[in-house]
This record gives sequence, C-alpha cells and structure tokens, in this order.
Amino acid sequence: MTEIKDKQALVLASGGDKDAFGELYDEYAGRIYNYIFYRTGNQFDAEDLTARVFFRAMRHITNYTDRGVPFSAWLYRIAHNLVANWHRDNSRRQEVALDDGYRADTGEEQPEKTVMRGEDENALLRLIRNLPEERQQLLILKFVEHMSNSEIGQIMDRTEGAIKSLYHRTLIALRDDIRKGNPDHFSPEALAKLVELDNEK
Repeated sequence: MTEIKDKQALVLASGGDKDAFGELYDEYAGRIYNYIFYRTGNQFDAEDLTARVFFRAMRHITNYTDRGVPFSAWLYRIAHNLVANWHRDNSRRQEVALDDGYRADTGEEQPEKTVMRGEDENALLRLIRNLPEERQQLLILKFVEHMSNSEIGQIMDRTEGAIKSLYHRTLIALRDDIRKGNPDHFSPEALAKLVELDNEK
C-alpha cells in the first residue's frame, strides 16, 4: 500500500468504513505481530496481543486525528503499552524461539535474517531480554522492523537525536555484557555488524 492509499484508507476507516480498516489491518498486522512476538517470545500470546492491538485501534479509530505521526506509530504505541502490561501481569521473560511462530510473508527475506544468524541471533536476543524495556523496544524496532532513528522516535515519542544517543548507550551496554562473557556464543563480529548497519541509516 502506498502512503497515499494508506492515508485514504485511514480517512475512510476513521469515518467508520470497516473495509478500509481491513486494508490497514492487512498492511500492518504482520509487522505488529512480529514486534510483539519478539517482545514476548510466545506465539500464542503474540497472536492474542496482536488481536487486542487492532481491536483497540478499531474501537478508537473514529477519534483518530492526524497530528503528523504515522498511523503505524500509533499502532506500535498501542502494542508497546499492551506488551508492557503483559510483562507486568506475567512477571516473566521468555526465551525467543526463532523457528516458532508466524512471519509475515512480504516476499523478501525477513529482517531478522539480514542482521545476524544462528547462534549469534539467539544469543543477542537473550542479551536483549536483560536490557531495560525501552532498550528492548529500540533494538527490536531497529533490527527486526528495520526502522530509521526518525521512525523509531515517532513511535517512542522522542527526538531523532535522543534515539541515536539511546542506541549508542545500548550498544555500549551490550558490548560490556559480551566482554563479561555473559552470552554463550554471541561474537564481537556480530556487534560490529550492528554498528555498521546503524551507520548506514
């Protein structure tokens, strides 16, 4: 869906057009699911929370006003709040099984496979679980969703500069964990790849 079609669908959906909301659902459901799956590590909870995101969005879409923030950012904010509540309610962190769960079929190689693979990927995700919530959100948006610092800032309600600063502090924290030998297999080369990809943004 082009940006123009996206906005057209949003205008119609905010006016109560269910078919238009269905178009928005088709466009964003896979991305929102992937984000939630990486935050929860559980296929069934991710499916449930994704459904809740769109139920909440549908319930409030008639009150949606365009304030210069993309519709997708609104969805991610809803998803973030629901995931935060999920973690508080369950008081647990789960390992992400990368071979489980749904992946949106975009016709392209999935983003997580373009950053790091195999044991490095699993080890990085274990590290992410130990980071503060906002840093988990940042890394998943950047390397699972492949968003720019500007796009992430819109979702996290921060400036692009603040996101860039948070990202570098997060890299330092990851590097320190690696040097302490916390991850079993995560290599310094994989961390260097994260820095390289960020510099390409």
